Amino acid sequence: MSFPYLSTILFLPVVGLVIIALWPKPQQKTVRLTALIFTLASFALSIAVFCIFNRSSAAIGQIQFEEKLSWIPAINAFYHVGVDGLSLPLVILMTFLGVLAVLVSWNVQLRPKEYFTWLLLLETSILGVFSSLDLVLFFLFWELELIPMYFLISVWGSGRKEYSAIKYVIYTLVGSALMLAGILSIYFTTGSLNMMELAGMSSAKAVIPLAAMFFLLLTGFAIKLPVFPLHTWLPDAHTDAPTAASLILAGALLKMGGYGMIRLCVSIFPQVALQYAPLLVVLAVVSVLYGAAVTLRQKDLKRLIAYSSVSHMGYVLLGVFALSQISLTGAVLQMFSHGIITGLLFAMVGLVYDKSHERNLDNLGGLARQMPVIVVVFSIAGLASLGLPGTSGFAAEFITFVGSYSSPAVPWIQLYTILGVFGIVLTAGYILWMLQRVFYGPPLEKFSKVPDANNVDKICIFSFVAAIMLVGIYPAILTNVIQMGVEPIARLLGS
Repeated sequence: MSFPYLSTILFLPVVGLVIIALWPKPQQKTVRLTALIFTLASFALSIAVFCIFNRSSAAIGQIQFEEKLSWIPAINAFYHVGVDGLSLPLVILMTFLGVLAVLVSWNVQLRPKEYFTWLLLLETSILGVFSSLDLVLFFLFWELELIPMYFLISVWGSGRKEYSAIKYVIYTLVGSALMLAGILSIYFTTGSLNMMELAGMSSAKAVIPLAAMFFLLLTGFAIKLPVFPLHTWLPDAHTDAPTAASLILAGALLKMGGYGMIRLCVSIFPQVALQYAPLLVVLAVVSVLYGAAVTLRQKDLKRLIAYSSVSHMGYVLLGVFALSQISLTGAVLQMFSHGIITGLLFAMVGLVYDKSHERNLDNLGGLARQMPVIVVVFSIAGLASLGLPGTSGFAAEFITFVGSYSSPAVPWIQLYTILGVFGIVLTAGYILWMLQRVFYGPPLEKFSKVPDANNVDKICIFSFVAAIMLVGIYPAILTNVIQMGVEPIARLLGS
């Protein structure tokens, strides 16, 4: 039997949390070092998997590093994990963010043992979503993620943290209930829970119309992405969550929605996706423009970045339902790019708040002199967010727009794409306005002794910058892999 790479990546954080949980009265330093070691090990192994991933033409569409064990024989459910070009980049994204979430939490004082336990469980649950190939296993990990995120927001958050945590849970549970109904409908129709076997599902013996199954799944994913008007949980959750939870929420958790749309909705129901693509592309453009316009009105730094995520995830929805191979590749690259860019933005907002104890734009200003490292990295993150050439943001948005504009699947797609491009103009407006309000203008006396980033902060934020620049300068490092995953789906769509 070959080495179980994926299960090891998946459960290394669980081993870490068990050690932390069972250690009697560990010191804070011991807890955070244990969390760092196990997240680093998981990330290193994911990089090893990426390096030995078979990129030959013969491997296109194939699941690699597959592990399959009988789990619930009565319903033919398996512990079935594996990765292809679609899921591997997202696994790497989550393991990368897992390490950096530990680093941004280095100075957590409140109940560090419980905090890092929930953080490690959150990493495993999201990794499980990206690597599961069985619908029941997929749903189990999807639901498991709720528990650690709820506690991270409600215990270690700020402001109306209990309200925001409960609102997040309610929204997600509603979407999960609809998803479960869709999964059950698929199972009763086909008798199979294997995602790869279900591609291009026939309507011959469907227990309910395929369009109904499609929208049951899609609604759950749209809440998570999130898509307008199902987005209202996101600003509250981001605003009141601790920095590490915001980083993972924006960086990886939202991507569960986009991944589910491609892996399940488009792959299993290609004809339904083609039928309703015009409606979903319109929703994508509305999300882009609405999210960007509302971002311009925000005064709280975290709320501003949260609404910008609504706008940028609209690009993912546009790329997915333009339904061409290039647009799907762009959508997956946009998920990865948004993960590292917005993860960095939330890390920078956390640093500004930790140093200045202020997040309101009306009360900030003139920090550039006190925070030279933070202002440079924050500016890089902002410019990457608005799609500056040489950053991952440009590569992802350009491929998405090119793929969408040239797609034959949706009438008027050229107009919708141009409207989506206008979102970049609004992004430039709110990013530059934010940077000017926070860092420039006359220095304020109350911030005269504010410190800059320390060594742990620098390791974290420079890691983000390196990833952003690597993907921006050489996007083929990911697109060559992503194309292997989306090509079979594009064939089902006839594109």
